[in-house]
Amino acid sequence: MKIQHGPSFFLLFFITIINLLGGSGCANIVPPLGGPRDTLPPKLVYVTPRDSSKRFNANKIVFYFNEYIDPKDVRTELIVSPVPKTEPIVDARLRTLTVRIKDTLQPNTTYSFNFGNAIRDVNEGNILRGFTYVFSTGFYLDSMTFSGNVLVANTGKVDSTLIVMLHRNLDDSAVVKEKPRYIARVDTLGRFRFRFIEPGKYALYAMKDDAGTRRYLSAASLFAFSDTPVVIGPNTPPSTLYAFVEPDTSKKTTGKSGTGSKGGGNASKEKEKEKDRRLQLQTNIPGGEFDILDTFKLQFTTPLKFFDSTKIRFTDDDYKDIDPKTYQFKRDSTAKLFSMMYTWPTATRYHMILPKDFAEDTLGKKLLKADTLTFHTKKDIDYGEVRVRILNLDLSKKPVLQFVVQDAVKFSHTFKGGKEFRQLLFAPGEYELRVLYDTNGNGTWDSGQFFGKHRQPERVIPIKKKLNVKANWDNDMDITL
Repeated sequence: MKIQHGPSFFLLFFITIINLLGGSGCANIVPPLGGPRDTLPPKLVYVTPRDSSKRFNANKIVFYFNEYIDPKDVRTELIVSPVPKTEPIVDARLRTLTVRIKDTLQPNTTYSFNFGNAIRDVNEGNILRGFTYVFSTGFYLDSMTFSGNVLVANTGKVDSTLIVMLHRNLDDSAVVKEKPRYIARVDTLGRFRFRFIEPGKYALYAMKDDAGTRRYLSAASLFAFSDTPVVIGPNTPPSTLYAFVEPDTSKKTTGKSGTGSKGGGNASKEKEKEKDRRLQLQTNIPGGEFDILDTFKLQFTTPLKFFDSTKIRFTDDDYKDIDPKTYQFKRDSTAKLFSMMYTWPTATRYHMILPKDFAEDTLGKKLLKADTLTFHTKKDIDYGEVRVRILNLDLSKKPVLQFVVQDAVKFSHTFKGGKEFRQLLFAPGEYELRVLYDTNGNGTWDSGQFFGKHRQPERVIPIKKKLNVKANWDNDMDITL
């Protein structure tokens, strides 16, 4: 019988030859194309010693997972409670994570190892969140829990980088000198929760611990404290802490101005010498346009020895002098900034004539000649009208409405006789709104102080919805706190 070789036979023969030729090299493992993306975190297969062990006396814990793991930032993510004097060593290899305990374990004590977001798979980086391992050196596991939340006092917002600490030692100095008994993290909603803790009375703190010392060593770091110790038991109510940075009370010193070098005969050096002899000043009228909601300022580079405002001519567009009784200049503590208090109308042109001897700085510099500042104020249509009404505002708490841009308070209003703020001329822009409970009634937020006074910071309530003020527009908002 004669065998017929069709097209399929030659195709099969060709593929076989290609496979034989390619098989002489090293094998390449190619992942399959397509298919759903892996979104599952690593799963613990088993651990030795087992989780929730009692009468624990090992010095090594080995975790086995169902896939290759890639621990990240274990030193900062891993929280061991009670806090050890010597941190454990963590190693990872393929699917295995090994924890070597270097501290002497305390008798009859429940320990927890919280890995935070450290454990993730190799390929996709899926995180096994909040993975916790527990054991006891005694005959039972401590089962008390305690929870609460932490807010940043001057913004009312959350900082999830903070840690919360429970100290057995109730002395104030313990937060500086000693590590805490227990630690918990603050999550993205500002919440914290302690688990597997021993009943008792504890001092409660929260702080930013970038250095990992577990101690409050810098007043420049966020810090919060509870007014009274918390008693951990079966029905302990949650606590709220308000974090603050203590104000810097150290005196700042300024260096003395040096003198320039002599010599040089070219034109550029002569100009520099002339500039160096001239009193240098700046104003806040960019492009010759002044915002009437601002305060007119004269800013000098060096402190002034004298400033004679009576020599300054302040005139209208026709160079007619404006009554000096309607305005005044105020100097700040540095003698570099002089602010002019005046009720500015809109769409008006002014001249300010500065004679050369109106001011002199501590280096003896004056203007080389009289200078004239010409500017105009903005128009009504450059501003928006704003009305904000807070329906459930508690006036007994001395509330202050704050308009915030990039975490800086640009404007504030103290409520006294009503729950509504209204202003016909307001600078356009997008504002965050906050309500400050101004305990001392000074109109601004005041920080707390832990050592000595045990004074809590003033509270700020953020308003979720932003106010977008449009020019030449009525901008209204009703708020319920």
